[in-house]
Amino acid sequence: MSNTKKSIVITGSSSGFGQKSVKDFADKGYQVFATMRGPEGKNSAVKAELEAYSDSIQVVDMDVTNDESVKNAIASILNKAGKIDVLLNNAGVMYLGITEAFSIDQAREQMETNYYGAMRTILAVLPAMREAKSGLIINTSSMVGQISAPYFSTYAATKHALEGYLQGLRYEVAPFGIDVAIVQPGPFPTGLSASGQQPSRTDILDSYGELANIPAAMFEEFGKFMQSDQAPNPQMVVDAYLALADMPTGKRPTRTPVGLVWGVDEINAAKQPIQDRVLTEMQLDKVLGGADV
Repeated sequence: MSNTKKSIVITGSSSGFGQKSVKDFADKGYQVFATMRGPEGKNSAVKAELEAYSDSIQVVDMDVTNDESVKNAIASILNKAGKIDVLLNNAGVMYLGITEAFSIDQAREQMETNYYGAMRTILAVLPAMREAKSGLIINTSSMVGQISAPYFSTYAATKHALEGYLQGLRYEVAPFGIDVAIVQPGPFPTGLSASGQQPSRTDILDSYGELANIPAAMFEEFGKFMQSDQAPNPQMVVDAYLALADMPTGKRPTRTPVGLVWGVDEINAAKQPIQDRVLTEMQLDKVLGGADV
C-alpha cells in the first residue's frame, strides 16, 4: 500500500457520522481505515458497501472496549500504512432516561465506549505520532460535554470525562507536533439514541410514579422534530471533521460546536481563555517549551 496518501483511522464507522466520514475522507484522497465491530458478521453489509465505494477504504475489525482488539488493529494498520496521520474517535453509545434508575453497570458500559474507548485508541496511536512528530486526533464529544441536561446524566458524564482528558492531553502532545481537537455536536438524526438501553433499575422507575413517563414523552416529541425537514443535517458534523483536518497544525481550535448547541459555543469562548491564563500563571507554558497550545 502506498504511503503517499494521508491515512486516517475512523472508529464507529458502521453508522452515523462515522460511516459518512469514511466516504468523505476517501473522496478527499485519504487512505481510510474504517473500524467497527463485526465486519464479517452483523456489519458485513456495511463493510461490503464501504469497500465497494472506494479502493481507498479498508474496513478493520476493532472493538474499542477491548484492549487487545485495539492494540492489534492499530498495529495492523501501522504495518500496512506505515503511519497514521489522523485518528477520528467517533464510536459512541447513549443511554437516556431517569438517572437514578440506571445501574452502575450501565454507566460503566457507556464509559467503556465513550471514554475508555477513545483513550484506548489514543494510547495506541500516540507513540507512532510522536515518533513522526505530527498527527491529528479528532474526538466526537457532544454539547453535553460542557453542560448536562435532565435524563442525559450518565451519557453526559462520559463526555465530560472525555473532554477533561483531552483538554490536558492537548497541551502535553503539542510539542510533538500533534493536535488534539474536540467536536461537540448538538442533536442530529443519526440513530445514536437507538443504540441505547432503558434504565435497568425498574424498582426505582416504579417509585418515580408519573414522573417516570416524562423522558419517553419528551424524547418522542423531540424525535418527531429530528425526522422533520427542520432537523439539522449530519453532514455539518462531517464537514467540521474535514475542516479540522485541512487546518494547519497548532491553529486548530480546541473545541468546535456544531448544530443546535444551546450556548455551548458561549461556554467554550469563556472557558478556553481562562484555561490558557491559568497555565500561564502556573508557568506551565514555559515548561511546555512555548508550544502554541
